Amino acid sequence: PIADYETGPVIFGEPGTDAQHSFFQHIHQGTDMTPVDFIAARTPDHPYHNHHGLLLQNMIAQGQALMQGRTEEEAQGDAFKVFSGNRPSTTLLVDQLDAFHLGYLIALYEQKVFVQGIIWNINSFDQFGVELGKELAGRLKNGRPENLDSSTEGLLKAAQSG
Repeated sequence: PIADYETGPVIFGEPGTDAQHSFFQHIHQGTDMTPVDFIAARTPDHPYHNHHGLLLQNMIAQGQALMQGRTEEEAQGDAFKVFSGNRPSTTLLVDQLDAFHLGYLIALYEQKVFVQGIIWNINSFDQFGVELGKELAGRLKNGRPENLDSSTEGLLKAAQSG
């Protein structure tokens, strides 16, 4: 059954300041509350230490901006620069980005998704939507596509023509 209440978040991301220009306007000023996880390595794996420091400072400042917001008075009456603040974010700092810390992050998010599933009464191990996709893929693989819609048929032809 489909839950009749809001459930899981969408996980997406961008490195560094690219995120600011792709989806942060929504996060800062959207009508819904979009929690953000900032993840960074304290030690860069490149020789641009000054640039890395600037990116870390920018990440920390974005969390502060989400928390504080900006009042109309602080924006000197410019309505485009006003936003509410009190928007949730979490900042995770790892020493360096290596296999150990990446594994740590994967385990953390696996646990987070599992616990959310328990709270939302969703069995994280029953993936009926995924199973349907596998069943349909099997039909395509075995040359038994049935009742294909025009979109799926067009994509299948395009994929096979390459």
